[in-house]
Amino acid sequence: MMELDGLKFHHLGLATKNEKKATDFLRGLGYSINEIVYDPLQNVNLILCKHESYPNVEIIFPKYINDINSPLSNIFKFQSELVYHICYTTTDLELSINKIKKLGLRVIPISLKKRAILFNNDLVSFYKIVGFGIIEILELNKD
Repeated sequence: MMELDGLKFHHLGLATKNEKKATDFLRGLGYSINEIVYDPLQNVNLILCKHESYPNVEIIFPKYINDINSPLSNIFKFQSELVYHICYTTTDLELSINKIKKLGLRVIPISLKKRAILFNNDLVSFYKIVGFGIIEILELNKD
């Protein structure tokens, strides 16, 4: 089946309160760990971790440990770490969303498009796919 062939896997999103433990674990698996990047539009710190044969992991953590304004605060009410989203890339967001809907799936927008510092200022947006979970869509080559 190629219904969603416009979407390509990019990374797993790991929310954590303790980025050191997360990076230590990933480093132990052979991941290269990029520098911390603060994204003021998303109000989070980010670290992209890459591996030659494992999926990329984006570590997301609040700027301040107990920041109640962090977009992660709801996640941290229940857990201190969680892989909570899968990111896919697309070159045509509207087409990709329509393809998901054509499969009979409900798509609920969670966030508006924002420039993502970690990904060369390309646009990102988040969606809840009912029955699947949260996805982030990274729009490549958008101005």
